[in-house]
Amino acid sequence: MTQSEKLQEIAKKVAARQSSADFAADSLHTKRLKEESGHSFRSPFALDRDRIIYSGAYRRYQGKTQVFSFTNFFDEEMSNRSLHTTYVSQIARTIAKMLNLDQELVEAIALGHDLGHAPFGHAGEKALSKCSQNRGLGYFHHNVQSLRVVDKIAKKGQGLNLTFAVRDGIISHDGEVHSEKISPQKNKTELDLQKYVQAKKSGEPSNMMPATLEGCVVRMADTIAYIGQDVEDAIRLGLIRRDDLPQEVKLHLGSTNSQIVDTLIKSVVLGSWEKDFIAFAGDTADYLKILKDFNYKNIYLRSDFDLQRKINFGVNILFEKYLDDLQNEKKESRIFEHFLNSKGENYLRSVESKSDPRIVIDFIATMTDRYFNQELKNYLVLQD
Repeated sequence: MTQSEKLQEIAKKVAARQSSADFAADSLHTKRLKEESGHSFRSPFALDRDRIIYSGAYRRYQGKTQVFSFTNFFDEEMSNRSLHTTYVSQIARTIAKMLNLDQELVEAIALGHDLGHAPFGHAGEKALSKCSQNRGLGYFHHNVQSLRVVDKIAKKGQGLNLTFAVRDGIISHDGEVHSEKISPQKNKTELDLQKYVQAKKSGEPSNMMPATLEGCVVRMADTIAYIGQDVEDAIRLGLIRRDDLPQEVKLHLGSTNSQIVDTLIKSVVLGSWEKDFIAFAGDTADYLKILKDFNYKNIYLRSDFDLQRKINFGVNILFEKYLDDLQNEKKESRIFEHFLNSKGENYLRSVESKSDPRIVIDFIATMTDRYFNQELKNYLVLQD
């Protein structure tokens, strides 16, 4: 049976709901940190999705860098964090539908997985992590911060009180780790999540798998969503040419983002159908690894070191400014007006030892690129 024939057979079974096995997440994964009363016509995972998309952190996605900082000022078709999470969601839903998994769960995880990203993408994450380490708070990681957003920062500091499955999928989404096969780490508990958080902060090697197949799907979809799109953006910026792509990648995965996405989705469906893991079929993962290596060498590692230096400089300046504003209770500061004044006692109780550096990190991490730039500009003008 050819690949095309196998996919047609799977599609027919999905349409008739004739899967011989159902591995979708069950009610055990719908527990929340705090019990809630009342009835909703929406499923618990649909409710989580809606809580995420109506949050302030979700609205700020559109102003945050995906890979290339400052490009949206002159080219509004360049990818941003909002587009990326939308792509992850659509890819994950397509795969989940074909595998008879919970589409609302994958959508909630996908839309929430990057809520903790700092401005300027991974460059901003690195800069903020240095500030965090210098203040004794350990490493800053956007997936850990994403969980912190939905648990302790969103909704005026009350948190969104999401289900365990969504929270677990958000913190376990690391699409940068290359995986041919992802098996869910079943029977995880809240303690496992907190142990992982502490390990990431301390810099210990840690690679926690999601608790559900839906979480595993989003983890795969994260890679599928960015790998080809980053190529398109790099071509658009003139960093690479399409002919530069490795020949074996063009032959087996495709040479455009749409071809790469289509190939990888089909491979995941074929490799995961009626199994209790998510995997690429055949040798697809090998060619994906070649493409990842190409991207790192020709796109990610070619990033402007001077730009990283400037972002480090700017983050350090604003970090020290806001820290001074907190310690001297400068109520006119943006950290009070646009952040702390809107947070209730729940947030303040969640801040470790009432740590001012922790509050500053939370504030900077919420910023869009444009807001950060304006704050830095305003401060530097005042210093002249």
